[in-house]
Amino acid sequence: MDDKITSVEVIGSGCANCKKLHELAVLAAKELNLGIEVAYSDDIQKALAMGVLQFPVLAVNGRAVLTGLADAEKIKKAIAGNH
Repeated sequence: MDDKITSVEVIGSGCANCKKLHELAVLAAKELNLGIEVAYSDDIQKALAMGVLQFPVLAVNGRAVLTGLADAEKIKKAIAGNH
């Protein structure tokens, strides 16, 4: 299937919100039974190349789907609805 989620990544500076988004994204991926590891990157240039200026960034399959800290349900919806 072309719309399969192959990667989920949080990009941030390492701040508390960035770490929290990563933690919540890991939980969301487990709840969605994705069977993939949620990566964390502090490569701000990567996010800028996606056209994002707000951090942290949640990316699915290399595409930014959420910026800033969000609750677990919003994160799950962003992951599940953007693949």
